[in-house]
Amino acid sequence: MKVTGELKNNKVFVEKPKDIGRLFNKSHLGKMLKGEKLQLDLLEAVFLLDETKIKIFCKKKEIDFQKLVRIASKNISHFEIKYLVFKDLRKRGQIIKISKDSKYNFIDYNNHFFVIIFSEKNMINLQKIKKILQETEEKNNELWLAIVDEEGDITYYNVKLLDINGDTKKHLFKKSLGIFLNDRVVIFNRLKSEALFEKEFFGKPFGEGLQLSLIEAFYLLDKNFIDIQSVDEKKISKSKLEEILKKHKPDFHLRFVVFKDLKNRGLIVKTGFKFGAHFRAYTNSPDKTHAEYLVHVVDKDFESLCVEISRAIRLAHSVNKEIIFARVNGKNIDYIKFGRLRP
Repeated sequence: MKVTGELKNNKVFVEKPKDIGRLFNKSHLGKMLKGEKLQLDLLEAVFLLDETKIKIFCKKKEIDFQKLVRIASKNISHFEIKYLVFKDLRKRGQIIKISKDSKYNFIDYNNHFFVIIFSEKNMINLQKIKKILQETEEKNNELWLAIVDEEGDITYYNVKLLDINGDTKKHLFKKSLGIFLNDRVVIFNRLKSEALFEKEFFGKPFGEGLQLSLIEAFYLLDKNFIDIQSVDEKKISKSKLEEILKKHKPDFHLRFVVFKDLKNRGLIVKTGFKFGAHFRAYTNSPDKTHAEYLVHVVDKDFESLCVEISRAIRLAHSVNKEIIFARVNGKNIDYIKFGRLRP
């Protein structure tokens, strides 16, 4: 026989001990009240009715699925996407419950992960995600994002704060002379070029010398490892090069803060342009490994449509890399990693 429940004040109550045992003890649905009653949330009740595992009555009149969905939609904000995720995870064997903490939508019964739900048209704010991540990781739990598209398909992501580090040691280099050529700097000294390329993989070969990206050149100039001249042999100062860079890249300061930090963390950092990101980062020599990460630099107030985040994650996965958003807040950088998840 099916479980029976009574709809009262937008909750469904189950009283028969056998029914309570099936729902609460076996399926971990609802919460127990005094007097040995089980209270089901409307979302749980819709799920059970959809699965034809319950009959629900209100004043002795049976409530059908359409009626209960109407009631739930009136009383639960964004009911439809919450229900789709709840049903999908339950059908996948995940024992999730409705969270009492408003920061999350669902929690794993064993407290292994928390779930936050978005519609594809929603914005994701990295500052809010970072705060939630800090609390989640303090509890040794994972944070899952469930994004529901307009056709009801669901994509899951896990999100982590990453303490990213590499194995590349810092080196001291003899000062080189670099020639500024519009959007790159070239070093013509063969031995000094080889040292920069072989020890920390700066630049790319250019004849017997080395061509540096402007951010690499600025970094080496900042470290006092190179001097830079124009083609007519006029010295280009650090402030002048920074002015040039800001004209082409208004967010240069943010990019450089992250570039420098990644170098300090022992990573090899190269442009990520062909992958749609600011940088690609290697934990070891590119001769030994592919770039593990794509790093996209954003400011502290960054937020984006779910579809933009999804696109970045999909592209990274298609080239066997992980996408990291480097959120810059003054001197502090949060490395937030998004990964595809199959619950």
